[in-house]
Formats: sequence, structure tokens, C-alpha cells
Amino acid sequence: MSTLIMIDQPSYGSWSGREALDMAFSLAAFDQPAALLFTGAGVTWLRREQDTADLGQKSVEKNLSAAPVFGIEAIFADRAACQRYGLDERSLIAGVTLVDAISALLNQYDHTAFAG
Repeated sequence: MSTLIMIDQPSYGSWSGREALDMAFSLAAFDQPAALLFTGAGVTWLRREQDTADLGQKSVEKNLSAAPVFGIEAIFADRAACQRYGLDERSLIAGVTLVDAISALLNQYDHTAFAG
């Protein structure tokens, strides 16, 4: 059974996205196929070279860079949301696949879970 974890919360200011990321890492650690889809404000997680010094938090960019090590199969981003937040392929972290048809993507997974 495969699971797609959707994160639509901003990268900072809420713990729900980080909890969803932990869930994805846990699934993958137990050999359960898992992938991440960032939509809405959630695409801000994927911005390259995040500076969190003023926030006093670790960058989520570092957490996401560990996704392949944990066995996360894919990281997807809603192309329209990326455009809304001024992100393009050059400003995203490595390994992100932009998607246009989210409903088609959802149909590829047995389960979906939402952050927030």
C-alpha cells in the first residue's frame, strides 16, 4: 500500500507540516511506500537556501534533503502553487517534481493524508 502525504501548511509557524513529514519518514522507515506532495503555502518548504536565523528554527530544507535516505519515493510540488509563491525549478531544492494534475497523482496512491 502506498501513501501520499500532502502538506499545505507553510514551512514555519505551525508544527502540522513537520508532523506530516515525520509520518512520511516513519512510513518509509517501515518499508511502506510513501511520497510527499506540497500544495498551497506548503510549497514554501521547497525553497532553496532558506535562511531561518531570525526564526530560531532549523531549516526544513535540511529535513527534506534526508527524504531519499529515509526511503521517501518522491517529492512532488503543485506547479500552480509554486508560481503563486514565486518559485520555479531553479529556486526549488533538488529532487522535486512539479505536477499539474493533482487528481491524477492522487489516483496513483492507495492512501492520502493531509497536514493541517
